[in-house]
Amino acid sequence: MQKVDVLILGGGLAGLSAAYHLRQLGKIEALVAEKGRTPGGTAGTLDQDGFKFDHTGHLLHLHDEYGKRLILDLLKDNWAMHQRSSWIYSQGAYTRYPFQGNTFGLPEKTVDECLLGYFKTVHRPEKARNASFKEWSLKTFGDGISKHFMIPYNEKLWRLPLERLTTEWQGRFVPKPGPSEVLYGALAEQKKYFGYNASFRYPKKGGIQVLPDALAARLSPGQLRVGCAARAVDLREKVAVIDGIGEIKYEKLVNTMPLVDFLALCSPLPAAVRSAWKKLRYNTVYNLNLGVRRAGMSEKHWVYYPEKRYPFYRVGYMSNFSKDLAPKGCSSLYIEVARRGGLPVDLPTLENEILRGLRASGVLKSSDKLATKLWIPIRCGYVVYDFDRTPSVDTIFRHLGTVDVESIGRYGGWKYSFMEETILDGKRCAERLLGIAERPGAVSTAELKPLK
Repeated sequence: MQKVDVLILGGGLAGLSAAYHLRQLGKIEALVAEKGRTPGGTAGTLDQDGFKFDHTGHLLHLHDEYGKRLILDLLKDNWAMHQRSSWIYSQGAYTRYPFQGNTFGLPEKTVDECLLGYFKTVHRPEKARNASFKEWSLKTFGDGISKHFMIPYNEKLWRLPLERLTTEWQGRFVPKPGPSEVLYGALAEQKKYFGYNASFRYPKKGGIQVLPDALAARLSPGQLRVGCAARAVDLREKVAVIDGIGEIKYEKLVNTMPLVDFLALCSPLPAAVRSAWKKLRYNTVYNLNLGVRRAGMSEKHWVYYPEKRYPFYRVGYMSNFSKDLAPKGCSSLYIEVARRGGLPVDLPTLENEILRGLRASGVLKSSDKLATKLWIPIRCGYVVYDFDRTPSVDTIFRHLGTVDVESIGRYGGWKYSFMEETILDGKRCAERLLGIAERPGAVSTAELKPLK
């Protein structure tokens, strides 16, 4: 039986980062087991017919000084900076993102409803009582903005009544323009960039795959094992069964798999943990990638679609991130549809609905010819922040801490995050395992003894 100090399940950005930082900071050679044939997980790129398709839009928003230095060092000179061009398509018009600060161009009645509702919240503010997203939206943005964007778009994305959605996730992801900005954005086209993703970086060549590839290249030979899916984890004996490797005895285990999938492999689990596990909810993102034989289909980076008549909630133009992603004379798009996790979906029927919606909205012309198409579903696309999510995660992580398990990243940490944060999760995990950092508070594993 092979023995390791640290076993890491998943060779995505979180797992690779944890292994890299354990090696850099503590000379610990963790073993990373990745079920796919390449590193990266959902931060990977697939090639087809001369096109490169990411698992939907994976853009680099760099805010942390260390994260920025590391990522740019990994990419070397293979990156370009972009000023975001993101829009909303509703009522037959394109308006700039975010909706709440950019209603200019919509029908006059809609603009009036949005302004009236918003300024009622400014002059007669009320606090949301139960912290549901719907109530928060109504109290923060008013009836009009909520009716025309916040409610329909978020119902489309989260796939549940918004009275059951908390506000824990939204933080930096939902910009909150001030009164003067809301008014200006109703009277004229406002080119102010709101939010955490006003600009982004993206590789010039190779798609987002080059980032996990560069991180994996900094590990020692043999540290990363691909094609090695985890099959079982005995939490009491600290033994994992991995395809292509067999049984592994570990001292510490780091999970980056979706938390619901990891728990399905684990035994024994207390009744309270099993109960909490059953309350975790997620949405699946069905991502249809299209290669179109027409260059310059749009100058936009991505567009949001709040209206029910379109099955997709977002369309992105990947070939505007990098010309390397599509052959000359072509454009590439990714189209995202959300469904509740675990529900069956008829992909051919959904594909036809998507194509009809793309034509109805003017994205595709009748003369357009498809060069290729590729479905890349993301089973756990979004963790659902209902009112069961946080107490359930707290219960699970408290137990995992008692059996020397860390669960990190977007999926292991069961949260809404982006790539830089995922890489920093790996760094912080390594520091905790080495005893050189304090474990964060409520939504984290209990204290672990540091590696010696």
